[in-house]
Amino acid sequence: MNRNYETVFILNPVLSEKQLENTVKKYQKHLEKNKVNFICNESLGFKNLSYPIKDKKTGFFHLFQYTSDKIDVVKNIEKEFIRDDSIIRYITVSLCKDGIEFNARRAKGEFKKKKK
Repeated sequence: MNRNYETVFILNPVLSEKQLENTVKKYQKHLEKNKVNFICNESLGFKNLSYPIKDKKTGFFHLFQYTSDKIDVVKNIEKEFIRDDSIIRYITVSLCKDGIEFNARRAKGEFKKKKK
């Protein structure tokens, strides 16, 4: 049975553009090895954090949305996140049908602010 997941992770703000790209590719390949089906692989940009994490006040946010029938896929990627100093925070959630629908609408741009 395929489950839908969304993983958001925050990368260290001191990384270079090349290091960011390589880190994201590393985790993308890790998930591809586990035979996930990517729905979305998107950079959410450089943002201020609500509170400092590991003495950092900013970070690069990245989003993976994917489906998998393997139960341990989330446990495996989160184990890798823990070991990587480039990742300062992460979260993975399992999406219900409403979350899937919302993300499909967001991907189409339905929620973008209109310019005045």
